[in-house]
Amino acid sequence: MKPRSFVPEKLDIQAFIEEGAALSGELPVAALTRVAAGLMPGLDLGHLPAVRWSAQGRVVPQRVGGPQLWLDLQAEAELEWECQRCLHGVREPLVIDLQIRFARDEAEAARLDAESDEDVLPLARHINLLDLLEDELIMAQPLVPRHDVCPTDVEALMCDERETPVPGAPAPTSTQAEAADTPEPARQKPHPFAALAALKKPPKA
Repeated sequence: MKPRSFVPEKLDIQAFIEEGAALSGELPVAALTRVAAGLMPGLDLGHLPAVRWSAQGRVVPQRVGGPQLWLDLQAEAELEWECQRCLHGVREPLVIDLQIRFARDEAEAARLDAESDEDVLPLARHINLLDLLEDELIMAQPLVPRHDVCPTDVEALMCDERETPVPGAPAPTSTQAEAADTPEPARQKPHPFAALAALKKPPKA
């Protein structure tokens, strides 16, 4: 018998798992519109490597009750976000290695999810495997993307911005410039016995 053909966008998930079928492929980042929306503004998505993914169905027999239905989902991506410190692009790899158990219905999925650390979804007639993949990539993104060491000196840039004159503002006069460059003289500390000496002076006639 010829193996059944499965389409990831409309996957008969129960049949896919029960047959132990497998799918794999590559996706351009531009095809994952929700992922792309959170990347570096103005980024040419064509310069990013394609997202590689694979999915495998497996049935796990049980001593009591029916077998468990599982989906193994893996993906690798390399994406670029805006560094929240220097505002330049920061590129990082993402790796997805997920095992999803499918329950009979919503109620069983909620119960199993509360009782264990397993990732559980209710069994549906069809699922969009690529939507599921995109969901997982979004959840795996860094909360605050930034370089370990930024390619630019952020503190130096901030100092330059403070020293850069505001467009349209009058230029400082030579007197103001000299005053700005002249250190403020140190304030003289009062002598500890000065007040006492003033009290001892005889009053003027």
